[in-house]
Parts: sequence; structure tokens; C-alpha cells
Amino acid sequence: MFTTRFLDLPPLSAVAGTVRVPGSKSISNRALLLAGFAAGATTIEGLLHSDDTQVMLEALKQLGCRLEGDAGRIVVHGLGARPLAQQSTLWLGNAGTAMRPLVAALALGAAGNARFELRGTPRMHERPIGDLVDALRSLGCAIDYLGQPGFPPLAVRPAAGPLALDRPIGVRGDVSSQFLTALLLALPLRAGGGVTIEVAGELISKPYVDITLRLLERFGVDVAREGWQRFRVAAPEGLRSPGRFVVEGDASSASYLIAAGAIAAGDQPLRIEGVGSDSIQGDIAFVDAVRAMGATVEAEPHALLVRRGRFPLAPIALDCNHIPDAAMTLAALALFADGTSRLANIASWRVKETDRLAAMAAELRKVGATVVESADSLAITPPERWRAAAIETYDDHRMAMAMSLAAFNDVAGLAAAQPMRIADPRAVAKTWPDYFEALFALARAGSSDIPVLTIDGPTASGKGTLASAVAAELGYVLLDSGAVYRAVAIAALQAGVEAEDEAALEALALTMDLRFESGRTFLAGADVSDLLRLESVAAMASRISAWPKVRTAVLGVQTAFRRLPGLVADGRDMGTVVFPDAVLKVFLTASAAERAERRYKQLISKGISANIDSLRADLEARDARDIQRSVSPLKPAEGAFLLDNSALTIEASVAAVLEAWEERRPFDRPQV
Repeated sequence: MFTTRFLDLPPLSAVAGTVRVPGSKSISNRALLLAGFAAGATTIEGLLHSDDTQVMLEALKQLGCRLEGDAGRIVVHGLGARPLAQQSTLWLGNAGTAMRPLVAALALGAAGNARFELRGTPRMHERPIGDLVDALRSLGCAIDYLGQPGFPPLAVRPAAGPLALDRPIGVRGDVSSQFLTALLLALPLRAGGGVTIEVAGELISKPYVDITLRLLERFGVDVAREGWQRFRVAAPEGLRSPGRFVVEGDASSASYLIAAGAIAAGDQPLRIEGVGSDSIQGDIAFVDAVRAMGATVEAEPHALLVRRGRFPLAPIALDCNHIPDAAMTLAALALFADGTSRLANIASWRVKETDRLAAMAAELRKVGATVVESADSLAITPPERWRAAAIETYDDHRMAMAMSLAAFNDVAGLAAAQPMRIADPRAVAKTWPDYFEALFALARAGSSDIPVLTIDGPTASGKGTLASAVAAELGYVLLDSGAVYRAVAIAALQAGVEAEDEAALEALALTMDLRFESGRTFLAGADVSDLLRLESVAAMASRISAWPKVRTAVLGVQTAFRRLPGLVADGRDMGTVVFPDAVLKVFLTASAAERAERRYKQLISKGISANIDSLRADLEARDARDIQRSVSPLKPAEGAFLLDNSALTIEASVAAVLEAWEERRPFDRPQV
């Protein structure tokens, strides 16, 4: 997962390949709650691993559930008839799918001297829960507001007397379907032969309620409904574990890639696995909307193949009540239509992780769209001219993922393609922590559109340390160019290839799996950082670098590191020979005395004896040789940013480079 303060997306021009979407958030948290309160053990496979499911897992552990397993398979030993933990404070983040059902389950299940506090993020404390609390209080449940009435945080205590389960429970359905879902999930704890729920107002997001009903059936609960206004819940034996439960892929998460395919899957289709025609999720209806806009989608039971069809896409007018989450993806997809799209009946957006109506309108306007916002709708007219934009995400995973589609503006072909900046990409942790990694594995961009920052300078100036730190700040790929020849040397020594075998050395260079991460070097998955410093490796690297075919192959290796979302390249000739079109070329230097002192301290810390005067003399002699070379002499590239770090800490050096970087980027001044 990218944990940077922002993530810059270059203009994207195509998408292809195969991806598996993570497990459904809606199904995962429902299954966890039901398994947690059921009798017996439930093995859950395909569970989503994200912020929202993590808070549910932690809550179940605090309540007394025993959990076993790993990321691919978890076993939940349900509480059944066992009493709940008596005192607990549950922190539930911004997970409505955890907060609301747990409030209901604890209110119905608390006994003895139990007291539970349920808290979350500041935004969770702004999300309404009053209609659910009113419904539970009407039964006699004891629930106290610990802050503003109608909103979390809450305290739950055992009821003072018998619950009034013999009369219908009324709950509003026109604010959030999660209130009804919470009651449906919790009532089997006390329903016995039957409890009736009556919904007041028009129920929104019916497909999410349908998911709840399907899961209840798997856990032995019978729910008879009359339309969407009256539900009778019967569970004479309480919740019963189904033994094994498989979570299907998240249809809402799939919508971002379906949309990407509709925009940019040209010659080859984009295959999305984990969700398909057999899905029980309402957001699978997003496929119908995308087809209506002109995309070609082939549905298999558990996979989708998406191709671009009509382009620009046809504008759409749609009542989105049945796909409120995926409708956010439609709002971004409307940027690629050839007319105004209208998304209606989305008032529920205002009480989600943020006010999504206002947020989406604001961010779409940043990229150049014309947007008309009403109380429950958006009208979106695509840009006549795209603008580079710094997109705010509002700590909302769906804002981050939906607006990432704007990076495909290169496909629109209206004018020069523009990069997009996603603020706080960590927001995607709520449902798909590795979303951007998945996107970059599938997306394509023109080489010249992928930004490069190079760092050159004399020996021991700190190029490697600075490059690693800058790459970490930007979330970019790191290339330690000086290590490439040494990596070829290691591969040759390990494979028994002689230094005189130019063809074999070339083949090794072209096929080696090399990456740089957190200051370490990995070859074929193994950490070879310490091997790079061996004299035998340095000697081998010096010999093999003389071969023309090896040098050409190494150049290819170096340029291949230019990958999404961008590259920081450290080393000699990076800004002059290898990446002459780099956005920023840093020439880092420090006095010979300062560099000698740094090298001296480094060697002494490793138990290696050294003489500081000799080190300084060696550095000065090497500087003179490098400056006087006839081929690629050591000098700043044209237009380079000159940085003398003799008196700077690494933090100050990084800040200076990032400031220079921002001056060359097309965004409004950001948060650096």
C-alpha cells in the first residue's frame, strides 16, 4: 500500500491484463458478525483484509470470540450461547458496516453488568445512527449517547426489563439501509419464533438488504418479507454456523477497473476475476450501466472481460438508488462521455465517509468538468480541456479510487494529457489497500509521460541515501544505477559465467530480476546488499563493464526501471545519458573534507580501520579523474538543480529536493 502524503498519477493511455479483486466489504463484515455470534466454528475464505474488516475482527476478539488462521482463511469460533465480555470499549474507525450492526447486536445481547462503548473516527461521529437507536430503544434496549444525540459514540447496557419483541419494530429506510441491516443481523439473537420489522419511508439501497437476507439464510435464519416494507425474522435455534463460507470479490471495487476497461482496454480485454454473473451484490448492476454507455462486457460466473466499445462513451441518465457506491465510479466515468450525464437519487452520499455529493462535485470541477449539484443528484458535463489537478480524497476510499480514473485523460485526446495527484492515497486501506499497485500493474503510459528525477554527483556525496529517501516520499520506483553492473557480476559469479563470455553476460543482464527497496538491493528475490560491497564483485563488475553488449544490456535494464508511477534514478550519467528528459536533475555535492568524514564514520561503525586524511586524498584524486574523463565527465546536467549538502541533514536535503520537484510539477502548491 502507498503510504505517501500524495501520489502523482501520470497520464495513462491503456489498460490490459488480469486482476483479482479483493473480497466484498459488505459480505465480509456481515459474515464476520454472524459467525462471531453463531454457535460453532465458521471457516471464512476470501475475506477482505482492510481497515473496515480489521476493526470488526478486533471487536469480535474483545467480545470473546476466538479467531484462527491467516490472510487466506480465517476460522471464527462463535460465541453462541456464551456470555459476552462484560466491559469493553470498541474502536470501529469509520466502518458503518461494523458500528451499526454491533450496536444492535450488543443492545440485544448484553446481560449482567455489561457495558460497551462504541467509538470511531471524527467522521464516524458525524454519521447518523439515531434512527437505529430509536428502533432499539422502542424494544427497551439501553443505549446512551456519549456525545451529540443521534450520533456515535454510544454506550450500551443490558435492558432493564424484558424486551418488547411482540410488536413490530419500526425503522426508517430512507436515510441508510444499514439501519435495517443492523436489525436483521442482530435480531436472530432474540427472535425465537419470530419478530417483525416495519420500514418507514422508501427503502434505499435494496440490493444491500438483499445481501443481508442471503447471508442470514446461510446462518439458519428464516426471513419472510412483504415487499420491502415488512420483514419477519425467525430463528428458533439462533444463529447456526454454515461451517464454510466463501466471500466473493467486491463488486464496488471491481467497478473502478470495469470503468478503466471501458475507457482504455483497446486491443486486449481487461479480465477481472472474483466477481461475475453469479454475484449476489447489487453493485454488479454497474455492468449494465457501463454497457449502456458503450462498453463491451462479457460476464462469466466469477469473472468479467471488459473492452472499450463506443468512445467517447455515451452519456447516461440513471436513478442510482440501487448502486449508491458504484455510482461514484459512474460520476468519474462521465468525464469520458460526449455529453452531460445525470446521476439521480444519490442523497445517501451525504451521510457516507464524507459528503460525497459535495466532494465529487468539487473534484470533478478541478479536472475541468462542469457539474451541477442538487440535494440528491449530479449533472456532469465532460471537460472541454483537461486540467492537471490535486485531488482531495477526504479520507474516503471511494473518492481516491474513483477519481484515479481521471488519469486516463490521455485517451480522451482533447489536448495535452495531464497528470493527476491523489492526496493521501492511504484512504484506500478501507477496502482495497493495494488498489494503486493493482492499477499500475494493469495500466500503460507513454515512457515520456512517466516522470523521472535523477540524482548525480561525486563519490560519497550521499546520492544513494538521498535518492532512497526521495523515492520513498514520492512512492516512486528507485534505481541505484551503480549497483546494476555489480548485480550482473553477482549473477555471473553465482552462475559460474566467466568474465570473458560476453554473450552469456549479456543474457544474464537482460534476464536478471533486480529491484531496490528501502535502501536494500534484491536480486532474484534475495537481498544482495552486502554482496555488492565485496572486492571480488567490484573486480568482476569492472571487467564485464568493458563489453559493448553488456553495456547496451545494462542501459536497457536501467531504462526499464522507468515504470509507473515514476522513477528516482541515482548515479553517474543518469540525467545526461540515460534519462536526458528527466523532470528534475539534481547534482549533489559536498566538500571533500565533509565527504571524507562521512566515509570515515561509516567505515569505523562497521569495524573497518580507516585514515581520514587518506580518504580525503583518495576522494580528491577520484574527483579529478572523473572531471577529466573524455567520455561522460562528471559535471552537472544542463539545467540541473545544484545542491551542496555539506551542512545539511538528510531531512533538509530531501526537503530541498522536494521543493525543487514541486516547482516543476503542474499542480497548485501542495502539502510537502
